[in-house]
Amino acid sequence: MLDSKGCDIEHDWFTAMLTFGLCCGLIISYLPQVLLSVVWAPEDYPGQVVGGLESFVPAAWNDLCWGCCDEYSGLLKCCSVVKFGTCVEISAGVVQLSIQWVAFSLIFVLYMIYYPENLKYLNQDFQVQTQDTVLVVKSTALSPEWKWSIVLAWAAALHFIVSAFTTAFILTTSVIEPGADSTLPPAAYSWARFLGVSAAVFASVQYAPQLLHTYRTKLVGALSIPMMCIQTPGGILMVTSIALRPGTNWTSWITFAVAAVMQGMLLVMCLFWKRRQARLRIDDFGVPLDAPVSVENPVPALVVTQPSDEPAVHAEASEQSPLLPKNTGKRGWFS
Repeated sequence: MLDSKGCDIEHDWFTAMLTFGLCCGLIISYLPQVLLSVVWAPEDYPGQVVGGLESFVPAAWNDLCWGCCDEYSGLLKCCSVVKFGTCVEISAGVVQLSIQWVAFSLIFVLYMIYYPENLKYLNQDFQVQTQDTVLVVKSTALSPEWKWSIVLAWAAALHFIVSAFTTAFILTTSVIEPGADSTLPPAAYSWARFLGVSAAVFASVQYAPQLLHTYRTKLVGALSIPMMCIQTPGGILMVTSIALRPGTNWTSWITFAVAAVMQGMLLVMCLFWKRRQARLRIDDFGVPLDAPVSVENPVPALVVTQPSDEPAVHAEASEQSPLLPKNTGKRGWFS
């Protein structure tokens, strides 16, 4: 059993309250995205979600490696000898990252469950004529969007399983070598560093397409500037929260630093395009704000004339003149 002498925990109330506030903010901020995955999602939605999902999986395993294997600050091992409240405090970093991973996983699972049935297959239904009836044969060819979603789902599941088994194996078999410079076993240190770098790469993959698309269109589009104004400082607070925790290094917070920087770049770009749109008098999607309202295919009005005693004005005959006079009783309706 673990000796309690190595578990002298110094309570850092600032870091604890910061982490608690971030956890609550994460839950609240992901609720609209959960609803979006049920109601509607853009075409590139699965790619963005999986990019975020794949960045948080290695980040969580990275934090777990440092929390369990570090010789001097493997504080997660102390949960067996300290009070429950203290255990929650020292494991808050893993909980914080796990919330993000669970949120992205839930969003993607709901997206797959509620994917519209009419969009799963190509619109290639054909009819088969029989002697008595006409049979409509539904197409079984999957649409490219649904195929891409299935591939991403299997890739995300495979990545999670492989990384989970690898992390568990390293945590249970690694031993610190005497005289080593690192406080982690060599295998655990290499694996934790690989997880941190790969998480940063996945975060870049998540934001790079949106940055490129926004730069090319020079339009804000459906991006929410107020939301980015909240999330960008939130990313900085996330980096601060993780960096202040014992048992972490640059590989633990690099993912959130990359995400915060790229989202900050996206925010600055959108602010510039917003000024450009105001100068050009166009909205976020490029539609002119001063465009005249045009009525296409106006419905011709029916003009009903009443008989009058006033003398009629006779016009000269032309090619458009009716062959029959209009004062022919009921036949006037057909003239």
